[in-house]
Amino acid sequence: MVDSGRGWLTVVAAFLSSAVTLGTAYSFGAFFESMSDEFGSERGATAVIFGLTTCLFFVLSLITGRLMDRFGPRLVLAIGAVSLFVGLMLTSRVDSLGPGYITYGFGVGIAAACGYVPMVAMVGGWFLRQRAFAVGVAVAGIGVGTLVMSPLSAALIDRYGWRDTYVILAIAGTAVLLACMPLAAAPPGDGSPQPSRFSDAVHSRVFRRLHLSSFFLGLALFVPFVFVGQYAKDEGVGSVPAAVLVSVLGGASVLSRLGFGALDRRFGSFRLYRTCYLIHGVSFVVWLVAGSSYALMVLFVLVLGVGYGGFVALGPIVVADRMGVAGLGSILGILYTAPGIGALIGAPTAGWLIDRTDGYTWAIVGCIAACAVSVVLLVGLPTTVDGRLERSAKAKG
Repeated sequence: MVDSGRGWLTVVAAFLSSAVTLGTAYSFGAFFESMSDEFGSERGATAVIFGLTTCLFFVLSLITGRLMDRFGPRLVLAIGAVSLFVGLMLTSRVDSLGPGYITYGFGVGIAAACGYVPMVAMVGGWFLRQRAFAVGVAVAGIGVGTLVMSPLSAALIDRYGWRDTYVILAIAGTAVLLACMPLAAAPPGDGSPQPSRFSDAVHSRVFRRLHLSSFFLGLALFVPFVFVGQYAKDEGVGSVPAAVLVSVLGGASVLSRLGFGALDRRFGSFRLYRTCYLIHGVSFVVWLVAGSSYALMVLFVLVLGVGYGGFVALGPIVVADRMGVAGLGSILGILYTAPGIGALIGAPTAGWLIDRTDGYTWAIVGCIAACAVSVVLLVGLPTTVDGRLERSAKAKG
């Protein structure tokens, strides 16, 4: 039954699985300098690991979202647990950057694809009246994972080195994912597999605009996850305080996810979603003028975290408002290919610009431009008086 106590157990499973998988992926910035120094690689080349991981996470959500629709969440979680363990253990043994693209990129990328989008789709199907709040709590796991794992990873690296830290994360993360399996369950229905909605999404002009907009946002959004810590170190900040910047970003996104989820009924999901895109652009302007001020660096990640948290929490709600919840896993899988491809292009390109210009200015300016385009693409979409996207004819059905 929707809006039941059983549904809240699925929220716990989604919260924990997204915290572990995305927390691991987004803590890569803490490993960046150690791996780059050991392998003698440029920033752009090292950033490819994060870009590939994030791209695979989003793109493979096409498959894992459909797997959830057809076979339920427990099989998906089992695949994620195996992938996380194998990927991190193999990464701890690589002797050059190239193999790390495969071991970390595919291992953590597949695990994240299993631990986030399918689980959010699962939660969305368990709720009706409280859907926005339940999804907000579930996706807050990403922020908590980022909040905890980035400074924890930095501290572990300082004590044990980056290789042993990956071993620790492999064992602990796999244990959490396995513990989530009994809590997860397919949404209530008639027992038949959820339909594929790939065709509906691809042929929707509104959905295509949402998709393209999130691609441009992805070009900018994931750059700080890799480089804000390194930027702080280059400005004289210590390794742990530098890693704390990503942690602050995660913490701000937790509050934002919960806050925007609670505000959904009052202001409308799409109106808030569009505001979050604008907030991203404002945050990068703060980074542009931050210089060596740690206070401004903190302000940058706080503002970015607010926009990022709202983007993550409201995305599934905006899509469900427009397309309905049937086959939501496959629809979200398509939507999230866009920021994934953006991450694959954006973070390595930013690293290349930083290497070539010996500074961060042009990389940050590029992020501001990408954010501006993402906002423009959301202007003019059909919206109801209460701030939601108009429901498609097929969803009204």
